[in-house]
Amino acid sequence: MTSDHLEVDTAVIGAGVVGLAVAWALAQAGRDVVVLEAGDHFGEGISSRNSEVIHAGIYYPENSLKARLCVEGRKQLYDYCESRKVGYRKSGKWIIATSDAQNRLLEGIQSHAAANAVPLSLVGGEDIARKLPEVRVTAGLWSPETGILDTHGLMLALLGELEDAGGSLVLRSPVEYVESAADSHLLQVAGAMPCTLKVRNLVNAAGLGAVPLARSWVGLPDEQRPSQWFARGVYFSYSGRHPFSNLIYPVPEPGGLGVHLTLDLAGQARFGPDVEWIEREDYAVDPERVHAFAAGIRQWWPDLEIERLQPAYAGIRPKLKDAEGGFFDFRVDGPEEHGVPGLVNLFGIESPGLTSCLAIADLVKSKLA
Repeated sequence: MTSDHLEVDTAVIGAGVVGLAVAWALAQAGRDVVVLEAGDHFGEGISSRNSEVIHAGIYYPENSLKARLCVEGRKQLYDYCESRKVGYRKSGKWIIATSDAQNRLLEGIQSHAAANAVPLSLVGGEDIARKLPEVRVTAGLWSPETGILDTHGLMLALLGELEDAGGSLVLRSPVEYVESAADSHLLQVAGAMPCTLKVRNLVNAAGLGAVPLARSWVGLPDEQRPSQWFARGVYFSYSGRHPFSNLIYPVPEPGGLGVHLTLDLAGQARFGPDVEWIEREDYAVDPERVHAFAAGIRQWWPDLEIERLQPAYAGIRPKLKDAEGGFFDFRVDGPEEHGVPGLVNLFGIESPGLTSCLAIADLVKSKLA
């Protein structure tokens, strides 16, 4: 970008994994695409602060976007990682119960997952004791489709193929203001190379910044400007050896899936995220939260050594409802929803956004067709 007034066919705001996947899909379809990222590097927001889990699609309401896009996206993501040599492992996951009351909850989870075409196997008694000898557990659901991946490697692959298709990424270029008209969108881009950018198609994939950008958006109907809340989740890593080779999740709790055990591709264990509702973007990890983590983990892993838990990092989920609001779905708002041609807004893209990224990209592409 070298002038003050520029034009391009398509712009994507935000270079997280979803923004890069959307830009990649549009570039593969022949569009001239530029990705505008406010930060110094791609993927520094939500995409770098999650569990790196490929979710099976277990918990989401039947026929919701989260359910459909997670199941579709999971299949696409495994295929993409395999064909592009992106690091991943189909590790599998246990959802565990520690009481008879929780056993009954597992049956409901299994039935719900079946409605989403997600296979789960219920294991109890001596069988679960043999499979998880270190764990205090009365029954468990086995999810063979759950996995882990190298998120940074995935974004590198998407960016490389985006650039091979003629697209580009422009860093340190925050979008401060958008005005939409009948046939185009004007973006005020600040940062390293300030300019006014005119585009025919626009995708707002700004993550935590998507809702704030929509609040000042000229030409966007007022009812299409949602509210947003922040739910911070912190992670603690576990140093040294441990007995686990699969992910372990307790029965879900309100607002999240409980403090669970995940593994990275090197086999290191980490626990989290928990749920803490906050007023503003803040990634601080309070070391004192280790005591609450340890208390929760010891309900199912009594041999946990608390001194081996170390503060790791925090992530923030962009919620479209507050703590009392219950389930909300992804919002992939295209012209059918808001009446503005050539525009797709992505709101509330929390988990399973990583798993769903390629399916979200396909949906966005269809809305801009």
